[in-house]
Amino acid sequence: MTKYVLQRIGQTIFTAFLATASVFVLLRLAPGDPAANYAPPNPTSEQLAAIRKEFGLDQSIPVQFWTFLDHLFHGDVGTSFFYKESAIKVVLGRLPYTITLAVCAIVVTAIVSIPLGMWMARRNNTTSELGANIMTIAGQSMPDFWIGFVLLIIFAVNLGWFAPSGFDSLGSLVLPTVTIAILQIALISRLVRREMVGSLAAPYVTVARSRGIPERRLTWRYAFANSAIPVVTALGTRFAAMLNGVVIVEVVFRWPGVGDLVVNALKQRDFPLIQATVLVTVLLALFVQLLVDLLYPIMDPRVRLGRKSQ
Repeated sequence: MTKYVLQRIGQTIFTAFLATASVFVLLRLAPGDPAANYAPPNPTSEQLAAIRKEFGLDQSIPVQFWTFLDHLFHGDVGTSFFYKESAIKVVLGRLPYTITLAVCAIVVTAIVSIPLGMWMARRNNTTSELGANIMTIAGQSMPDFWIGFVLLIIFAVNLGWFAPSGFDSLGSLVLPTVTIAILQIALISRLVRREMVGSLAAPYVTVARSRGIPERRLTWRYAFANSAIPVVTALGTRFAAMLNGVVIVEVVFRWPGVGDLVVNALKQRDFPLIQATVLVTVLLALFVQLLVDLLYPIMDPRVRLGRKSQ
């Protein structure tokens, strides 16, 4: 187990470095001049040259990359062009908002989707299950921005129950959380249904039922326990994706998280801020995936991480 964890930590560091380095190169190969975004109106060539020198953009890409690597290994991703402070500090200031939103969304998803998927599995091939299937397919088909706008119009504009944007109270979490959760509930509930249909039809469940075990215990203790790993994997994957910033939802609700930050950084061509965002969110997402992997032996003792099957 220890060897496996160390290997995964090494893979995580390498993956985060590779992602950050790739973004570094691609940003500098993209068309456009970042200096133009920070220059006064109708700038002279001398003013643009001075800004490029200030940002370190007057050097060749290989020289910039070498400087970037030197600073990175000393724990410095760079200073934000726009905020004029450490890019990592700016990202970490926004990260709690994204984590809060992601945690709320994944909790709502798990609470609703798992019982819903079980309910659908127990009513497999019935009219009620068909209706639930149609609803989940509709949930998968609706874009996040459309759901967000509909919820805003109904509950923020017409009813006035929630603030339309920003974060000033716990009530501000409701609409963006529901917007994110609708798609996730549709995806996870269908996965739970698929796994549970197979588990409920398995011979060991039939034998347990013949012994008079209550249906509730049969469903949770026997059928779901055997279906838990793919469900937990899917929840972990979706949670990791949310930590990378639910960009569209954060923009629609003006949520002050990482997704909104990176959109503005792209508009401003703030290279250090974009690189810091990629580094932090990739590390966080990979860490979540590692925790999910470490849960496997707890959920199923037959799983042995880092060992070859005999």
